[in-house]
Amino acid sequence: MPKRVLVVDDSAAIRQSITYVLQQGGYEVIEAKDGQDGLDTMARIEVPDLIITDVNMPNLDGIGFIRRIREQIKYKFVPIVVLTTESQGEKMNEGKEAGATAWIVKPFNADKLLGVVKKVIGAA
Repeated sequence: MPKRVLVVDDSAAIRQSITYVLQQGGYEVIEAKDGQDGLDTMARIEVPDLIITDVNMPNLDGIGFIRRIREQIKYKFVPIVVLTTESQGEKMNEGKEAGATAWIVKPFNADKLLGVVKKVIGAA
């Protein structure tokens, strides 16, 4: 059974490109359009193997989303990769404090994204 990745980003184009790259790598992908949609989606699915989230989103931003995820015991050890245009150390520290596992700055390339995913959760 392929490993499942939840992708949370308010840009449909970014979600589609991440989904395409991960599916080509053999992963199953579920998409959510913002942090609140991500929480709602997680309530309906099995615990994902990995979450990839943006930071700047409407309704619930990525940092808030990570904090809410980490409050729930069943998600305590789910790796969370932040994929964002934010490259400031201050934002990165805020993400790490919230519980982010890794940080990738956009624009990303497919090899780098797959490399990080494989490093964090292993091959599909």
